[in-house]
Amino acid sequence: MKYRYLSIPLIIFLFVSLIACGPSHERDIQQKITNTSQHFAPDSRVALFDVEAKSNDGKWVLKGETNLPKAKEALLDSLSAMNVTTVDSINVLPDDELEGKTLGIINNSVANLRSRPSHPAQLVTQATLGMPVKVLRKEGSWYFIQTPDDYLSWVDYGGIHQMGQEEYEEWKSADKIIYLETNGYAYEQPNRESLKVSDLVSGSILKVTGTEGNYYEVSYPDGRTGFVNRSEARSFDDWKASVKASENKLVEEAKSMKGAPYLWGGTSSKGMDCSGFTKTIYFMNGWIIPRDASQQVHAGELVDSTGHFEKLRPGDLLFFGSEATEERDRRVVHVGMWIGNDEFIHSAGRVKVSSIDPEAENYDEYNLNRYLESRRYLQHKEGNIIDVEDMYEI
Repeated sequence: MKYRYLSIPLIIFLFVSLIACGPSHERDIQQKITNTSQHFAPDSRVALFDVEAKSNDGKWVLKGETNLPKAKEALLDSLSAMNVTTVDSINVLPDDELEGKTLGIINNSVANLRSRPSHPAQLVTQATLGMPVKVLRKEGSWYFIQTPDDYLSWVDYGGIHQMGQEEYEEWKSADKIIYLETNGYAYEQPNRESLKVSDLVSGSILKVTGTEGNYYEVSYPDGRTGFVNRSEARSFDDWKASVKASENKLVEEAKSMKGAPYLWGGTSSKGMDCSGFTKTIYFMNGWIIPRDASQQVHAGELVDSTGHFEKLRPGDLLFFGSEATEERDRRVVHVGMWIGNDEFIHSAGRVKVSSIDPEAENYDEYNLNRYLESRRYLQHKEGNIIDVEDMYEI
């Protein structure tokens, strides 16, 4: 009988190969990917790190995409420290196929931003005319973008005008106006009887090229021109210099939207959800605050968490939901703004005023029973809160 013996070096090689490709090693690699994602992109709404690893001939092929170069670098370093041989196929956005056109300006009065590049996909947020965005990738006629509050979403080609750096800088430095009425129109000629170019909503921003009578002559991001009544708008630079959020101005702006319809994902006077409403209030007072209620609750300063509403001041945000249990985490699902006199204003079905007073006709027992806490943004810009004047610095 003949026996074949494996050499010691070959046995060691096979053993190491088995360990390197084995289930335990795969778990370690996956854990590194998970840890990197949790560290750099804990909130997938505002940061992208979508990476997977697959074994191929003793190497680990890393596929996916991210808009965080440092996250990719950290993952590769951690895997190298484990002596893992990798093939880097992670695409760092913006995509090279954009050919440098990695910036854009919202081109409609309101652009609907969706969770996927498809019109039937969920409406996750909106962006208004003149808002700058980062363009990260293109798929068909859709663009994957990031708004000034870092929100990631998809917009169809009609909602955005894509730009390179030079064209963007020209738009950024140009004289602009901001529309201040709840809604209105730009016209083809300087009179209301002419054809409309488009509708406008609160916060619409357009390039101004001159004046004619009682109208601003304006230009859209894609080059369309029109006229906007001067009584309904103001120089963007003058507005930025003068606007200052205060209790009275926040309440005044909120009440001007009373009756506006509720729209899941909406952040404009055409329709807004609860956090879209508070976001719009603050935007028209010069601030860009986080998008969702579950993000807004992490900004500003905590002023109450026990139902002592006497501590609140107009402009404070009230958050509602459910406390954590053994089975699930705390959930923040609704937000409104305190306006004083035991009342808050919020978007629920429509924008309306509710009361915490059991004797009031507009008493809101349902929300009072799920109240969590209140936070103050005025004088407390902690968290992802930026000034509107800084939104073009992207």
